[in-house]
Parts: sequence; structure tokens; C-alpha cells
Amino acid sequence: MDGLEVTVLLGASVLVGVLLAPRLRLAAPLLLVLLGLLLGFVPELREIQLPPETMLLVFLPVMLFWESLTTSLRSIRRDLRGIVIASTLLVVATAFAVAGIAHLFGVPWEVALILGAAVAPPDATAVAALGRSLPRRNFMLLKAESLTNDGTALVVYAIAVGVAVGGRFTPLDITGMVLLSYLGGAAAGLAIAGLALLVLRRVRDAMSINIALLVTPFAAFLAAELIHGSGVLAVVVAGLAVSYASSRISTAASRRQTEAAWPLGAAVLNGALFVLIGLEVQLIAHQTDAAALGRLVALTVAVWTGLLLVRFTFLSLSAYAIRMLDRRPSQRARRMTYRARVVSSVAGFRGAVSLAIALSVPTVAPDGTPLAGRDDIIFVAAGVIVLTLLVQGPALPAVVRWARLPEDASEQRELQLAERAITDAALAAMAELAAKHGIDDETRARLLRDYEDHLVTTDARDDPAARTETDAGESAVLVDAPRPQPAPPRARHEQYAHLRLALLERKREVLQQLRREGVVDDAVARRVQSRLDVEELRLTGVEPID
Repeated sequence: MDGLEVTVLLGASVLVGVLLAPRLRLAAPLLLVLLGLLLGFVPELREIQLPPETMLLVFLPVMLFWESLTTSLRSIRRDLRGIVIASTLLVVATAFAVAGIAHLFGVPWEVALILGAAVAPPDATAVAALGRSLPRRNFMLLKAESLTNDGTALVVYAIAVGVAVGGRFTPLDITGMVLLSYLGGAAAGLAIAGLALLVLRRVRDAMSINIALLVTPFAAFLAAELIHGSGVLAVVVAGLAVSYASSRISTAASRRQTEAAWPLGAAVLNGALFVLIGLEVQLIAHQTDAAALGRLVALTVAVWTGLLLVRFTFLSLSAYAIRMLDRRPSQRARRMTYRARVVSSVAGFRGAVSLAIALSVPTVAPDGTPLAGRDDIIFVAAGVIVLTLLVQGPALPAVVRWARLPEDASEQRELQLAERAITDAALAAMAELAAKHGIDDETRARLLRDYEDHLVTTDARDDPAARTETDAGESAVLVDAPRPQPAPPRARHEQYAHLRLALLERKREVLQQLRREGVVDDAVARRVQSRLDVEELRLTGVEPID
């Protein structure tokens, strides 16, 4: 099949999956994998190949960059120790444990370690697609781990491939590779993010801003690859840096465009990837003889089971170790129960990165001889991905209910707090801004009533004494200020829009201060900012009113 036919097939498959998933009450990724498996029964469709460079250069940068833009920096800072442990030690332990399981099935140790490196890291895009039933903190913790663990997996992979083709590595070599992967990737991501921010500060057109954002993840990946750092980590670091500064270097129109275009692009790429995973499994299954197929299926199930057990065991041991070493009250409040560890183990989905690593295994050694075990690695990696999506995905909501994790209402509380804080700030500044911009009393009073109605409908303020205080203080400011004469109706409408825009800027200042101080989470700040952007665009006429 040519490129156009493949594009139409994947697009149609994604559309069918998205349309049918709600009717069948299945998560879209699960249905898309099943569609890929069904399509694989057509011989012509099994010829569709998934080159590793396509995964690395087209799929991953866009999907990981978007996940980074929507990740909570506060959650990363709060649970940094656990994230670092899970993204390094847990990945290494998982890779060697899987290698041991594969070796018991007769796989040479060097090939088994390549397989272990491929399936060791949970995948951020799979977690984002299937982990929405998790409590907010658990979801953000797992997402942050999944965004940062690929650097370790790729180092283990590079070592395993080097050993498989006859290379030798000293402990100093391994240390250097780890440092270069992480530090080089992080440095490349920060450098590209800095360049992107310099460009974005000088651009105000929404289309230009989003084109610059689109180039950023690919440039970060390229910069890291040039210095042999982790391209995946570079994309993640660039995304986190851009996300932190986005409110200061973007516009309301560009942010609305980003929030519309990027989720669509990421969803299409993610959906196409799940279909391709199903096709890849079918391709390898049909290329393998029956005797070997049975062994590979057994190995796949064993590896998948081992991944669950290793993750749960490691989380339990690390929790006990931290409990013995750190007895601070703040640490006790963050301890995970064994039920929470079960949830985290089930939620460790494998996806795009695992398949990309498996497909990247060279076909021949440097001496020209075929590299034994490559097809086995791809089959088991793809099979593990399918099992995590088709078994762990549907099981996760039931496991979350079984775990009876504490209900996390912090996002709603912080949302109310943010709304209250920015509305109070706007009310406090209304008289000053009205006098500064020459707004008449009738227009100011109309806007004041609108703000009071907003407070009532959102339950953002329920203290009558505080409301009377604010209104009284505002009136006192107006007594001393010049009182503009009432303007004609059209002029009053323009004054009303002008004053609202001025108040929106004050709201944004307060919102960003709350975000910098860690009072509200990044996700909460984005939700509030999105509402403020819609309000601005409707006032300025850039976006039509529905």
C-alpha cells in the first residue's frame, strides 16, 4: 500500500474507533488496538510497516510535548524524590527482571536485556489515555514518572545492544552514558526552550506562535540526538519550560488555538499508533511458525505478569525504605497504602516508547551476521503493549474502586479559591481602573453587578461581611475620584468592554502569582486562564460568540 492509502486507512480507523468507543463503553485506545488486530487479518494490510524513525521523529515528539505542556510542575516538585527513584532504579530493576524471565525461556542474555529495556518504562501517552480514572495526585505522579523514565530505558537499551554485537562497557562507560543521556537531554531541552521563548516574546500572531511551538519539540529532539543525549527527555524538559512561561509569552488567541489544535493532533497520532500496534502484532504472528508462536505467547504472558509483580514489589520495598529513613509528618502524609501500590502497578501501561525501542533493534551485527532474536523482541514487546491496553486498561477503574483511595477534591477547592481570589482582586481594583480609564458610574455599576452575580452563581463568595467591606471600600475610592458624565449607549458599551479587559489583566496577574507560589496547581491555573481567554476574545471580537 502507498502512503496515501495508509493515511486514509489510519484516519478512517481512528474515526471509527472514536465513534464506536462511547457506544460500546470502551476506552478508545482499547478499541483501536482491536481494530488494528482485526485489520491485520487482511494480508495486504499486514504489509504496512512501522519504521522506528517514524515513531521517534513523528509520533513521540508531538505527543510527549503536549503531555509535558499539560503536566503539573507543582506535582513534580512535590513528589520529585519518588519520581526520580521510579524513573531510574525501577526502570533498571524492571529491565533486569524481565531479562531474567526471558532467559529462563531460552532467550540469550544479551537479547533478553534488550527486551527488558524495551518494556521497562511505562508510557506517558498510554497513561494519559487510559489513566483518567485515577485520583488526581496518583495520575499526575504516574504521568510525571512516565515522561522522565525513557532516558534510563534508552541507556539500558544502548548497553544491551552494544553487548549483543560484541561491545564491552566498564562501569565508568555506563556512568558516562547515563549522565550524558540525562544531563545532555535536559540541557538540550532547556536550550531549545530558551530559544523558543526568545522567538515567542517577539511574535503576537496566533498562527506564528503555534508554528513556533510545533517546531520546538522536533528541534529539542534533534539537538539532544546531536550530542547523544536523550531526545525524549529533551522534548519533555522543553515542554515543561514552555508551559511554565506560556502565560507571559503567548496571547489569548494563540492559547485558544493551542488548546484546540494540539489535543486534536495528539489524539489522531495516538489513535493511529494504537491501530499500528495491532497491525504489527498480526504481522509478526503470521511470520512466526506455530511451535515458536506458542513459546512467544507464553513468554509474553510471563513478561507481562513479571512487570506487574516487579513494579508492585519495588514500590513496596522503596516505600518501606523511605518510611524507615524519613519520618517527617509531611512524608507520612504522602505514604502509599498497599492498595494504592496495586493501583499504581496496574496503571503502569506500556506503549509507544516500548515499541519504538523494539523496532530500533538492528537487524544485523557489525560483522554482517543477522542479529538473533530481533523478531522475538518485537513480538513480545508488542504483545505486552496489547495486554496492558486490553487487560489493565479495562481493569483499572475496578481496581481503583476496590482500592477505596481517598477522594481528591483538591482541584475543585483550588478552582474555587482561584476564582474567589481573582474576582476579589478585580473588585478591589474596579474603582481605580474605572477612574484611570474615564469610565462613567453607570457602566462601572453594571460591571459590578455582573461580578456579584458571578460570585453568587459560582459560590466563590459566601461571606456577606466581606462583600459589604469590598463594596464600601470601592465606593470610598469613587467619592474622591473625578466622576465622568454618563456616556451615550454605544460609548458605554465600549467603556464596558474596555473596563472588563483591564480587569482581566489584573485577574491574570493574581492568577499567575497564585501559580508561582504553589497555591493553585498548574492544571487549575490553565482552566481558569482558559475561561479568561474566552472572555477576552469575545470582548475583542476575535472569536465569535456562540
